[in-house]
Amino acid sequence: MRKIYHLSSCNTCQRIIGELGGGEGFELQDIKTEKITPQQADEMKALAGSYEALFSRRAMKYRSMGLQDQNLSEQDYRRLILEEYTFLKRPVILLDGEIFIGNAKKVVAAAKSKL
Repeated sequence: MRKIYHLSSCNTCQRIIGELGGGEGFELQDIKTEKITPQQADEMKALAGSYEALFSRRAMKYRSMGLQDQNLSEQDYRRLILEEYTFLKRPVILLDGEIFIGNAKKVVAAAKSKL
């Protein structure tokens, strides 16, 4: 399976999709307009090892909701990702049974080399 979970309004996501051939050969899912399903979250977690690995602490709502002061469980991370798309670390690239999470240069380079 080749899929990219992204935000169409995110310039970084769009740049990375461009680096990966413009998304050709990938199914693109804009997580703002097409919410992540529980099944999709569970599939990503199975590849990533945890929901925490998929969770973005950079989201503006992270601080505004006071989450930095809470001890979050795996189920909390899952619930938050499903409730609010901004909590998913972006982009998430599924590529032939591997997962690449976020926009760090190493992550993007690894995804590009896998292609």
